[in-house]
Amino acid sequence: MSVSTRILIAPSLLAADFGRLKEDVQRVEEAGADWLHVDVMDGHFVPNLTMGPFIVEAIKRITRLPLDCHLMIEYPEKYVEAFVKAGADWISVHPEAPGDARKALERAQKNGARPALAINPPTTVESIRSYRGQIEMLLIMTIFPGFGGQKMMPECLPKYAQARELFGPELLLEIDGGVTLENVSQVRAAGAEAIVAGTAVFGAKDPAAAVRALKQG
Repeated sequence: MSVSTRILIAPSLLAADFGRLKEDVQRVEEAGADWLHVDVMDGHFVPNLTMGPFIVEAIKRITRLPLDCHLMIEYPEKYVEAFVKAGADWISVHPEAPGDARKALERAQKNGARPALAINPPTTVESIRSYRGQIEMLLIMTIFPGFGGQKMMPECLPKYAQARELFGPELLLEIDGGVTLENVSQVRAAGAEAIVAGTAVFGAKDPAAAVRALKQG
């Protein structure tokens, strides 16, 4: 697969310092980050608990960047509207989670957000064929969700070519999990276009320089 020229960098706020969040956000924004990735976890679907709509609303007040909200939660259809009203520009939901992913996607779009599906490492691209026409982006997890700082699972990378063949050229393909400066060229070659990076950005001595390096691939 040829390397896409459509490359977006979305620093994951899960790895940011919430004691100086405004400063961290401004640094990556000024460095050319395209989105901010917001990991929403409920402690049930994944074994961690993070931020809710009030935090998303606070983040929205300190940035001009689109917020890419990844809902790793059960019954997302119950909460989508609150996250969109809080400022989410993209909403990703999991078909593996209890609840109604289709209804969640419909509600996201109805309320003005762009709908996306996120799939865990065991989930095949073929199994989500029926979502064609309902999503604008597919987030392919290359780690098991729940915690940052994990190593990327390279066996997940062939899913990008599979997704491109199944969904066509318009669907945006996103990667989340273990992306580093050392493997970003491999990730881009596989077909990922929107790149979520947490530790690689906020764990770096110079997060702004890390964003620029990821963009260059």
